[in-house]
Amino acid sequence: MNEQQQHDGNIPGAAVSRRQLLTAFGLAGAAMAAQSVLSVQGFAAQGGGTVSGGVYGNGSTVTGSTYHGNGNGSGYPPGQALSSGLFHLLYESVAAMVADTNLTDGLLASTAGYFEPGDGGGSAYIIQSGTQTEDGGSVITLTNGLQAILLPGDSIRYKQFGAVGDGANDDGVQIKKAHAYANGQQLPVINRSGEYWIKATVDIVVQTSVDWGHTKFHIDESFNSKTQSRFRVASRKTEAAIPFDAATKAAFLAQMKPGTTLIPELAPYKNSLVFVVDSNDKIGVRYGYNHNGWNREDFFYVEEHGRIVGDIAWTFNNYTSLVAYPCDDNYLVIDGGTFYMSGTSPGANGSYLYNGILVKRSRTILRNQWVGLDQGVVDVSLDPRSGFYYFSNVFDVTLENVRLIPWEQDREGTDRDVPAGTYGIGGARVLNATFRNVTAEGSNVHWGVFGTNMFKNFRIEGCRLNRVDVHFHCWNLYVKDSEIGYKGFTLTGGGDLFIENTKRFGTRFIDFRNDYGAKWDGNIRLNNCRLVLTSGTAEAVALNFIPANFDYKYPIGYGRSIKVQDFIFDYTGVPNPTGICRIMKIATFSKVTSTGARLFFPSSVECSDVIVVGREKGVRMLEISNPLSFDLGKPGGYDQNRVTANCHMRFVNIQSEKVPAQASQSNTHVNFLLNALGTAAYEDANALYPKIDIVGCGDFFGHFKGAVADVYFSDCTVNCMDAYEGGPMRGRLAFENCHIKANAVDDGKLLYSLSATHGVSFVDCTIHGPVVDGVERMDLLSRYDFINVNNTLRYNHLNTKLAKSVIDYFASAGTPVEPEFYAMLKSHHDSESISMAKRKGTTADRPAPAKFGSEKGFAYFDTDLGQPVVWDGTRWVSPAKSGDTLHFYTSSLPGAAGTAMKRMESHPSQEYVLSQAGSLVRFAVHASAPQSAAAFTFDVWKNGAVWLSGLAGPTASANPRMAAFTGNATFSAGDRISVRVVSVDSSLTAGTYATVDVYATYINY
Repeated sequence: MNEQQQHDGNIPGAAVSRRQLLTAFGLAGAAMAAQSVLSVQGFAAQGGGTVSGGVYGNGSTVTGSTYHGNGNGSGYPPGQALSSGLFHLLYESVAAMVADTNLTDGLLASTAGYFEPGDGGGSAYIIQSGTQTEDGGSVITLTNGLQAILLPGDSIRYKQFGAVGDGANDDGVQIKKAHAYANGQQLPVINRSGEYWIKATVDIVVQTSVDWGHTKFHIDESFNSKTQSRFRVASRKTEAAIPFDAATKAAFLAQMKPGTTLIPELAPYKNSLVFVVDSNDKIGVRYGYNHNGWNREDFFYVEEHGRIVGDIAWTFNNYTSLVAYPCDDNYLVIDGGTFYMSGTSPGANGSYLYNGILVKRSRTILRNQWVGLDQGVVDVSLDPRSGFYYFSNVFDVTLENVRLIPWEQDREGTDRDVPAGTYGIGGARVLNATFRNVTAEGSNVHWGVFGTNMFKNFRIEGCRLNRVDVHFHCWNLYVKDSEIGYKGFTLTGGGDLFIENTKRFGTRFIDFRNDYGAKWDGNIRLNNCRLVLTSGTAEAVALNFIPANFDYKYPIGYGRSIKVQDFIFDYTGVPNPTGICRIMKIATFSKVTSTGARLFFPSSVECSDVIVVGREKGVRMLEISNPLSFDLGKPGGYDQNRVTANCHMRFVNIQSEKVPAQASQSNTHVNFLLNALGTAAYEDANALYPKIDIVGCGDFFGHFKGAVADVYFSDCTVNCMDAYEGGPMRGRLAFENCHIKANAVDDGKLLYSLSATHGVSFVDCTIHGPVVDGVERMDLLSRYDFINVNNTLRYNHLNTKLAKSVIDYFASAGTPVEPEFYAMLKSHHDSESISMAKRKGTTADRPAPAKFGSEKGFAYFDTDLGQPVVWDGTRWVSPAKSGDTLHFYTSSLPGAAGTAMKRMESHPSQEYVLSQAGSLVRFAVHASAPQSAAAFTFDVWKNGAVWLSGLAGPTASANPRMAAFTGNATFSAGDRISVRVVSVDSSLTAGTYATVDVYATYINY
């Protein structure tokens, strides 16, 4: 005997005494005992003996022939005497049992079916007097004031309550009664087969687990209700207001703020879902609608000692309602079932209608179900649906292994459109929901399957849905291994938004809902995701934040941190794939005009390994039109020395778009934009002060204008860039291992304007000639603001290189790149002169001091002189000597008259040959005789002839004597200089010697 037979048929059962039955279970609760009876009771009689009247209950003797001659004879015997004095009667159907006028109080009876044997409605009953309300299943009215009371066994089936399943009967009536009875008896409904039609019946309350197996339900949607679902999964527990005295309320409110994880005041309400509402404080006004906003509201689950599950998102100053919803302490499981919908509607003038299962019980699991349209029908409903599955005020619910459909909304034309969003899954105020392996896909005609508000700690795993939507206040959404269709992600809220290994079909991976401020107040992570484009020309965006400049009555902004990894824009198979791709798109304002409320901005934006497949055109990163008033929630700043960053943006390995050629300073097509006037004041220290790294991102065209930023590029091809707008960019620009190559439409302006206040640096970069109006124009290279080959070089450079095409151009023009310019490219500091100073040339070509910043020690090789000269800060000088001292002597002065003084013994000429031009400036003369007798005169000869004559030696008052040369004492390089004694004082004695030192200075070059 298998499990299906136990639940769907009547099987013989073992004997049990009447005393045992009544004593152990009572008349109305003997289900398990009766099941034991049925488990061995056969459809054929096991003998036809006589039963005493005492057993039967009316005092007479009864034989099998009493019941229509079916005792020991042929036919269907109605009963059998069992051991222990219990008599059990068996009927073909409920109708046969009801027609039996011989039944008396105290008998057991069973039916082989409800309408006919084997139809699945066979049950066991105890016969007793009573006036209970008949429901056709648990209570069946008989004749003579008797009733058959169901002995249910361990589960309930719909056929036991008379469900017909013929397509005409509203089987919902009997199904509702079956569940009502199962709820009362706390028994599961196990109905694994059969086909039923639910027509006008609504609000079938489910409070016990259900196993529908392969059961099929046909639901006539023309009876859908605005207020009641077809099935309602309900808790046995009732919500209750939490009464706090003034002191406890104050303590509670002090903790009602983000970051709180323990509220001891709620400890008595453990295992409850608690709702805090302040109806006097409105937030989340819906833009574009006549909407006054939502109550400030939050909810969380209370664990032991007041530990709460579910982040608190808002700060509360007061509340108007504080309610605890006790959660059931077991899981209710609804397993299996197939639902065929009629696709019709009652014509409710656009009102939302329920059409499926409403879940209002925490810890509910729905799984292994299929929902779709009935065979041969289409969705023609003109009324929106709230959702076949609708979850309300619940904790810890799961939807698993379910197929359903989104509903048609935007049909061809307008006369058959549904006037509002129409949903397959709806809900509000749900904590810890998990959807696993749920499928609901459709075309662009279908509205999104999702339509929810206030979902917290929401997990979607292995699903394929045409939409994931939380209108207002989603908090912590985790999506993994899923596919999201044409209607996409439409969200607002906060907490964690983590999406992994998920594919989205459409043009925006996540659309943050404009009507609720396009906000996400938390951390965003996209990992290994793909946007499969459904239009080649439409703009594609991974993270689309476009709020209106509107007072939403709560803070709005673009996340607290963003990380996008391994993201693919997939154009495979899409015709004309020319549209713009953006990683992130935000509004053009940073402060709401009407209120001055500032938008928050993430302190971290990291995007890496973002590529495009199906076309060559790449992506754009981010445009920040106004950074002045963002609120980062932490301080940053700018001063003359540095940018103190409060935001780090990092873009690594991005397949960036090579934008169309345009004017060099245009904002029309940019990979990145940070826009501000250089004179514009930032709101305060919490405004946006970013550190921006752009690494390995291919082509880059972008501007930083006069904004504050510290920007670093590596391994990129940098197209035009403007870092000046009403003043220089406030911060630093650094380029490492980059190619600098402009491609622009000629408007006569600079192709690069890189005037950053903290400097601009190039390390290992290569400079290419610009392409202007589609033609390479080396002659316009000087419109890079930092380079004019062989003339000027601005900013800091280390190992900067010129592309070969640039070098070849200047060589062919007869002005090859000078070594001095290469030297500047190799190493140049911003504090050095921007002008190239030639290091070699004629005397006339010596560079003006301004060319090299009048740097002391600057050397120049003078080809006219054939030697280097050095700038000493005021003039050119020889790097060798500034002058010389020429030494002459005679060892015997008295006899030296008319002879040349020596420069050294045995010198052939006793002359000095001067290596540079200059002049004699002074001399010093000394004699070894007493001062009174030391007089002598001498001449200075040049090139073998007297040059400076009649020079006096020491005197009585000066020995040695120092004196300046007078007259023309100049000489040229190569002149020979000597000294001759002219006359000697006669009083000098033999052995008197004398010296003459001549001081020569060289001309400064």
